[in-house]
Amino acid sequence: MNTSKLGWLVAVLLAGCALSASAQDFKVGVINYQVITTQSNPAKAAQVKLEQEFSKRQKELAEQQASLKAFGEKFERDAPTLSESQRASRQKEGTELARDLQRRQREFQEDLNGRRNEELHQLLDRATRAVKQVAEAEKYDMVLQEVVYVNAKHDITDKVLKILNSNSK
Repeated sequence: MNTSKLGWLVAVLLAGCALSASAQDFKVGVINYQVITTQSNPAKAAQVKLEQEFSKRQKELAEQQASLKAFGEKFERDAPTLSESQRASRQKEGTELARDLQRRQREFQEDLNGRRNEELHQLLDRATRAVKQVAEAEKYDMVLQEVVYVNAKHDITDKVLKILNSNSK
């Protein structure tokens, strides 16, 4: 089921719940996971951890990229004085250097994305536990995420942030 159909289904269910809940209290909360994944202490700590973990490789790639650029500039300067075989040999060397750089950049990006996903998964697990804690303590019947509009009285993001931030110290 695509997200637009799912959104309509949730809206219809909520409307039905709101109508049937007129005689009883039906408490709905809303959480903004984007805020949780960018502003919580665990999210910030994960970002710092990833930067520390990958900074050395990122620096090495920048150095390799600068080296390749210098190689290309030197080749352009020297090309008029090189023999045909020397020029072909250096072009081949430059191509291999560029190919190696691209491979290393791709591997770096894949590794970084994998680690970022691991950290995000851990953060979302903690956030889900915090959401459940708030929902149970304050007797919410339903907690939603990714809504188009929410009245601030239903937004429990700050309460969840408070739990996450206090648990991360």
